Formats: sequence, structure tokens, C-alpha cells
Amino acid sequence: MKRKDIAFILMILILSIYFFSIYNLTPDIMVSKDGTGLYEEAGPSNSIIEEESIENKIVTGTILAAGDIMFHMPQVKAAYDPVTKTYDFRDNFKYVKKHIESVNLSIANFETVTGGNEIGFSGFPNFNSPEETLLAIKDAGFQVLTTANNHCLDQGKKGLINTIYAIEKQGMKNIGTYRESSTPILIEEINEIKLALLSYTYGFNGMEYTITEEEQGYMVNKIDENKIKKDIQNVKALGADMVVIFIHWGNEYEKEPSEEQIELGRNMVKWGANIIFGSHPHVIQKTETINYNGKDNFIIYSMGNFLSNQRKEIMNNKHTEDGIMVKVQLEKDFSKDETIIKDIKYIPTWVRKYKDNNRLKYEIIPIEDFLENESLQVQLRKGEMVRIEESFHETMDKVVQH
Repeated sequence: MKRKDIAFILMILILSIYFFSIYNLTPDIMVSKDGTGLYEEAGPSNSIIEEESIENKIVTGTILAAGDIMFHMPQVKAAYDPVTKTYDFRDNFKYVKKHIESVNLSIANFETVTGGNEIGFSGFPNFNSPEETLLAIKDAGFQVLTTANNHCLDQGKKGLINTIYAIEKQGMKNIGTYRESSTPILIEEINEIKLALLSYTYGFNGMEYTITEEEQGYMVNKIDENKIKKDIQNVKALGADMVVIFIHWGNEYEKEPSEEQIELGRNMVKWGANIIFGSHPHVIQKTETINYNGKDNFIIYSMGNFLSNQRKEIMNNKHTEDGIMVKVQLEKDFSKDETIIKDIKYIPTWVRKYKDNNRLKYEIIPIEDFLENESLQVQLRKGEMVRIEESFHETMDKVVQH
């Protein structure tokens, strides 16, 4: 090979190495912006872009909780169609449906069982309701039902298990009672916010004998401080952003929470609970916002009756007609790895009972909707407007003053 050719090849190699080095030493690559031919500096790597997007990421999600859903025999009979020989409870929820469907996750207390048609339907004191009740609840928009309450064993072990199957059949989930010991705690994710849902009850109306001692350890969640603490620790270890507890406690028809409720509620916040929804008293009780470790946590001691036959004419207690839906907006800040309660909205309800063509009707009334809408008001009977106005003001005074 001639010296001239060798020199040429060496020059080519040197130039190649030079340009290769310059290219790789350049910290940022110039890329086309949106295919327009215009250029801008790209980030040094995709991983850094992802980190920056996570740092600035904030998401929100909303949950809704409602109180006791009960089906006394007058309600069951009112829902029966003798022509088709079927039950239809959907009209009970027609006015609140839009509120329930407007959130990411909706939960209520199912205070009855669906033990099976073959044993006959019954109301208080040992409930057994048609499965069509669950069809209506699902149609209303509820996704999760809490079943840990004093009526969950009204029809024994079979009733408890059948109820869980019936809930699942409608595409819903339940918390607080379980078929198997291996059932994990329910963690629901809404908009990347992980919510642990826990449920407990004070007791079972003496029906514990229908399941063995071993089954009592996993089939029903009874209030036990050590268990609650352990459950909270476990779900936090699983990455729950918020711990939501549904608890069946307190004294029936008492408008103020007991000292035991208040003590347990505040302790649960210290253990790590963020939101506590109470039930069982069948009347609305106060709310509390408790700041613990710099974070606001919320308790409503009782949400009252969402649907039942309990009322002034029967119980001599008009407050059993009152209920409330609680909407809680949550916000998760990924840069702080923190989820907070952003906002709370109260939607007072009133159970309407009236006769139409000699048939009883039950409807859950979202009171504010009726107060603001004359076309809804004209559907009310004499005296009903006064009752819902009283109900609204008394409910809001109870929950807002705290």
C-alpha cells in the first residue's frame, strides 16, 4: 500500500473518532418538537422525565358513605307485585341514585341478610330479606356493603354465607363478614389512591352460637382493640394511603355518642385510622375532625337510617327518619407521598313513606334537592315539606356545629 493511501485512511479514522467523541460528550440531544421541524432540547433521560412528572403529580378521588339500610316487613310487602310475583325495591333509591353514582366509591351498611326464600322473609328482630333488595342497591350505584352489624347472624351461618354470595352475585363487595379465613382485607384503589376498608360490630344479638368459636375468629369482625390495631398496621404495610373504618357501635336512638364511642374513635385515629363512619344508633350523631400528627382525620359517630320503616308514627322518634350521605374528597400528592382529606360534603336525607293507589311507597329523599327544586316539591303531600325542612336543619346543625 502506498504511503499516500495509508495517510488518507489514518485521517479518516481520526476524523471519525473525533466526531464520535463530540456526539457522545454532548449532554442533551436535540429532538424534533411535535414533528414540526422545530427543535428543542430534550431531557437527559426518560427516567428523569418520569421522576419530574411524579414529583408534580396530584390526584383526587371521592368516596360516599351512607348509614343503615334496613328492610322491615312493611317495606318488603310494599315492594311485592302480586301480578308478576316479584319484588322491586328500586324506587326506594330513585332520588339518591345520581348522588351515589357521582363518586368513585360508594359504601353503605346492609343491616339485614338474604338467607334464602325457602326460609321465608322476616323483619325485626330476625331479618331475612329478598335478594332483590341487593339488586336495587346495586342499581342505585353502591359498590361495597358493610355487613358487620348486629343482624348479620339473624339467620345463622347459612344466612351470613348466602348474603355474601348474593352481594357478589350483584357485582358488589362486602366487608366485615367472611366465608373463609383466607379472605384478605379489602383495599380499593380509586385514581391511584389506595383505600383500606375495615368493618367491625359491637355484637350479634346473641346469635354467636350459630357459628363455632373458630368461625367467630374469622367469619365476623367483632370490635376488639388489638385486632383493629393489628388490621390497621397490616393495611399500612400493604401500602394503603388511607384507612377507612365502618363501625357498628353506640346506643340505639341516642342523639349523642357515648363516652365509649368517643374514646374508641379517638384511639382508632391514633392507631392510624383516617376516616370513621359510624352506624347502629339509627339516628344521626355528631362529627369530629381530629388533627393527629399534623393531619386531619374525620369521624361521624352515626349516619342514621338511610332506609327503614322506623319513624315518628311507629317509634315516637322523628329522628329515625333522618339519614345522611357523606361525600369525602381525597387528594394524593405524589411528591410528598401524602394523602389528605380535601373536602367533606353532607347530603341530608329523609325517608318518605306514603300511600299511592292504596299501596305503600318508600323513597329516600335528598332533602336539599327538594328544597331547591319546585318540580320535586309538588310531588310531596301535605305536611311533608315541613317535615323535610325540619329534618334538614336539625341534621345540619348536628353535623356542622362540630
